Amino acid sequence: MERRLLDDREVRAAIAPLKDWSFTEGRLRKQFAFPDFTRAFAFMTRVALVAEKMDHHPDWANVYNRVTIELWTHDLGGVSGMDVVLARRIEAVAG
Repeated sequence: MERRLLDDREVRAAIAPLKDWSFTEGRLRKQFAFPDFTRAFAFMTRVALVAEKMDHHPDWANVYNRVTIELWTHDLGGVSGMDVVLARRIEAVAG
């Protein structure tokens, strides 16, 4: 996983295959919706395990059945290859 800061073109190309991810204000962002709170929380738990294994953690919020995730590499001040990898893994968890 590459911790190099990606330029805007690289980020947009990397997330193009990922459904509904946006790139704004130097961050990757997506909101997920689930049938209920329990499923939203279960999704967050699965993502937490993936993120911990990568040692790369999302900024996120949960309101009832919605989970909003933002990814960027804080110490680099923008999106790195690690954020793209985590976004792909989050998509795999979401199924």
